[in-house]
Amino acid sequence: MEPKNIITEDKIFELYGDYILNHGERPKNIYRFAKDNEFEEKDFYDYFSSFEQIEKSMLVNLFEKSVELASKVSSSDEITSKEKLLNVYFIFFENMTMNRSLVLMILGNDKLHSAKILNQLKETHRQFIKTLEFNDWEIIQKAKDDVKNFHEKAREEALWIHLVSAIEFWEKDTSPAFEKTDIFIEKTIDTGFELMDNEPLRKVVDLGKFLFKEKFKKN
Repeated sequence: MEPKNIITEDKIFELYGDYILNHGERPKNIYRFAKDNEFEEKDFYDYFSSFEQIEKSMLVNLFEKSVELASKVSSSDEITSKEKLLNVYFIFFENMTMNRSLVLMILGNDKLHSAKILNQLKETHRQFIKTLEFNDWEIIQKAKDDVKNFHEKAREEALWIHLVSAIEFWEKDTSPAFEKTDIFIEKTIDTGFELMDNEPLRKVVDLGKFLFKEKFKKN
């Protein structure tokens, strides 16, 4: 009997990524996927419940690795929370670019499908945002008192919408080395807090509308 693959989460990521890149679609079923790659179907369920779960976890994995790497270069107390966030984002988008064909296939062209795939990343992103100290953020320091104390969940949502907008911008970016995406991230990172300060109702939906328009402005 031929030796079977030793299955780990990373190995499934590799096998699944290779399959959808080569075939342009998901495998027919988990049984066939396991058999073709010489491991037991039950071993698959030690890590994932479905192919969709793999796709969600791939993006989470890229983000977590980006946070880990950024922490090694952002350990100094002199680095502000905003700089820490930008470092994570720049590394995250670099990691996505290294796997661009795969990420684009996973996200697809349908916004509802993309939102479903990004749903698990949202929680990981929220946990990361909770580690940041917003008091050292310049735009917060200059804001009114009620904005400084603005509800934590609203800030998390504002920054999540910003990240989703940046991902959508990156998907459509045709500039060399996707340099316009980096510019977009840096130029718009404060947008959520600006809107909180300037809009009486401070609705997160207003932030989404603003960022949607911002994507189509010429640099």
